Amino acid sequence: MPQKILVIGNGMVGHHFVEQMRGSDQHAQITVLCGEANLAYDRVYLSSVFNGKTAADLALTTHENYQKLNITVHTSQWVEHIDATQKQLTTANGTIYDYDKLVLATGSYPFVPPIKGNDQSHCLVYRTLEDLEQIKKCANDSKVGVVIGGGLLGLEAANALKQLGLNTHVVEFAPQLMAVQLDQQGGKLLRNKIENLGVSVHTGKATSEIVAGEQCRYRLNFADGSHLETDLVLFSAGIRPYDTLGNKAGLTLGERGGIVINNACQTSNKDIFAIGECALWDKKLFGLVAPGYNMARVAASQLSGGDLQFNGADMSTKLKLLGVEVGSIGDAHGATANAKELIYQDPIRDCYKKIVLNESGDKLLGAVLVGDTSDYDTLLQYMLNDMALPEHPECLILPDSAGGAPTLSSSALPDTATICSCHNVCKSDIISAIDNGANELGAVKTCTKASTGCGGCTALLKSVVDAELAERGVEVNNHLCEHFAYSRQELLHLVKVEKIKTFAELLKSHGEGHGCEICKPAVGSILASTWNDYILSEQHVSLQDTNDNYLANMQKDGSYSVVPRIAGGEVTAEKLIVLGEVAKEFNLYCKVTGGQRIDLFGARLEQLPVIWQKLIAAGFETGHAYGKSLRTVKSCVGSTWCRYGVQDSVGQAIAIEDRYKGLRSPHKIKMAVSGCTRECAEAQSKDIGIIATESGWNLYVCGNGGMRPRHADLFATDLDTTTLITYIDRILMFYVNTADKLQRTSVWLENLEGGLEYLRQVVIDDSLGICAELEQQMAHITSTYACEWLRTIEDPNAVKRFRQFVNSPDTDENIVFVQERNQIRPATEAEKSALKYAQQRPIAVTEITQEQEDVLV
Repeated sequence: MPQKILVIGNGMVGHHFVEQMRGSDQHAQITVLCGEANLAYDRVYLSSVFNGKTAADLALTTHENYQKLNITVHTSQWVEHIDATQKQLTTANGTIYDYDKLVLATGSYPFVPPIKGNDQSHCLVYRTLEDLEQIKKCANDSKVGVVIGGGLLGLEAANALKQLGLNTHVVEFAPQLMAVQLDQQGGKLLRNKIENLGVSVHTGKATSEIVAGEQCRYRLNFADGSHLETDLVLFSAGIRPYDTLGNKAGLTLGERGGIVINNACQTSNKDIFAIGECALWDKKLFGLVAPGYNMARVAASQLSGGDLQFNGADMSTKLKLLGVEVGSIGDAHGATANAKELIYQDPIRDCYKKIVLNESGDKLLGAVLVGDTSDYDTLLQYMLNDMALPEHPECLILPDSAGGAPTLSSSALPDTATICSCHNVCKSDIISAIDNGANELGAVKTCTKASTGCGGCTALLKSVVDAELAERGVEVNNHLCEHFAYSRQELLHLVKVEKIKTFAELLKSHGEGHGCEICKPAVGSILASTWNDYILSEQHVSLQDTNDNYLANMQKDGSYSVVPRIAGGEVTAEKLIVLGEVAKEFNLYCKVTGGQRIDLFGARLEQLPVIWQKLIAAGFETGHAYGKSLRTVKSCVGSTWCRYGVQDSVGQAIAIEDRYKGLRSPHKIKMAVSGCTRECAEAQSKDIGIIATESGWNLYVCGNGGMRPRHADLFATDLDTTTLITYIDRILMFYVNTADKLQRTSVWLENLEGGLEYLRQVVIDDSLGICAELEQQMAHITSTYACEWLRTIEDPNAVKRFRQFVNSPDTDENIVFVQERNQIRPATEAEKSALKYAQQRPIAVTEITQEQEDVLV
């Protein structure tokens, strides 16, 4: 009989166990009891909810996915009692479940210090999606927020309050921030950087009570006699293992909590396993997801007859807190006997690096990085693999200009080296995947799941894959395609230097063959970025993809969308009326988008020029929704209307959108301008984000809210408008000149050698001496802008492209689908949705006719 496995908990670790278990045992009866209302979601990116992400965006699985895996799952099911003797458990609603093997993945709960007054209405914790909803609700009627706790979670919580627009404070009992991960000097620099971002830090403070405030809702009284007033208190003072069920089941617990497990992740009862933050191994608790994933794999192996063992985990971590890069590796405090420390501190670049060496100085024991974590991957591999250090180990943390060491060669790593800690992928796994036919990076990711967790190992993974392919004689090149033995960047340089204006000319001088679907649109983008010619001119039209070809986005039903530009989201009543009249005349579906525009869906190809003629006559122009170019510049209402606004964000957004609206780039670009630090325009998730301050504008770069979310990096602060525009000019043109094809700015920055600091050197310090040229390139783009739809409707030859019939300007409204047979059958869910969409109004669909089926096809 298949074994009956019961899992309590569906967090990241519990979900990982379920996937691993089903992969190793196709017949086990797996039942999951989830205490939360949501299935497993990514807690690592929990704070992105404040940037507009939803529970669906963070979800790691769905009910439908579990059904496909033949896994039974029950949400909002709190377990009250475990009878280990009878192998039964009882939930809060009285339901009884039997099991053969039980897996406890109950995780942890936030620790709330025993402070008098900690149970009041605006005293909250930061742990779950439900907690975040409560925080947002309470923040709506608050101006000041305090986080009690200055560790990893505390600073993450502080970022959440700051994003909500609160005047934010952090209160920490220890004398420094992140006392577990950082040394005193690193903690001091972190504090300075965070305070420079507008968050007040109070260290060495023990909160004795929370009482009514005079200026704010509450007052925190400290043991030293001082106090701090606030409207909202957020406790983030650490976590405690949720071991209550283990205690009720009679399992052995640690002195300070945690369910004791052995190397097989078994508890004191051989039929009960514990994994993740609730488990105590060798008197250690592990609060990171990677060790929990490792435990999940071990438990799944043991339950399916395997012999995997858990032997502890490395707790090194790299993250970004309030925009500040922080890394901690191994023995960060130098606690090992006779350890030696090498320190590099740069007050100009505002970064601090320390490596901890053994007594002989040839092995790395630990490291601390604040302000610049570019050396993290290299240092981590030296420590994890006990590798001999270079003759001069200080070169590992010195900048390149001071004789820094090159990046650690992947060939020097042993096969046992862990490349991806989230999914426990070592170098040998990557080699095995390549041996089995995975001959490019994407295939290796699919086979091994490496770099699909937090993404921190992407650069190292690529280095290993490229090195292994090269060793096998597989050519690793950056050629655009078989027709051009150049990268996109190299082709762009050829186009500029030789003043090449057409694809045919470039192919003749530097390529071969006839071109393909890869190089044609890539070269088309290069030519548009460089010369800004009309993309539908005779020499360029064949290079465009489907959307650019007709200056509109093709939808799934074959119709097209019409997207006029509404800069900054500002629109007059007269223009709104025109949009409504056009939508009504052509029976178009209207949608207000997240980018503050109005999209009109359902236009037929031959209708596009007529629609745009009406819109342009009303003062609209193309919104470039179809192009790899600037899409929108989102804005809040700013100081014009909002009582919190400190700058005119709408005016700035309109000016910026008007400046960059003609720029063609390797991928789409989105921008936003927020009128204050409440960040209502969500600027920190955009390619270019601008946030108003009392002294000017803060500039954020290379964010991405798409398939692979990435917070933007703080590039410069308190800029005047002239400097702001100058920096944006330079950044965008440097991106256009150096990015790969179809590469978003977020990926471009991650792959840029030297990262954010290098970008600052190029743009601010003009380290390459190219800033004047970048500005000239942008000046050419802005001075040659022309609305593509205006040019199209004024060109009779261009309008011919939109005919229903190639040889006639006429249209035939009588073209219909003919019903060949009379048949009615039940409609599928997909067909119901499609028909509702096609009808553009709510309709009840239960059956479908053959005519309707033909239309859908």
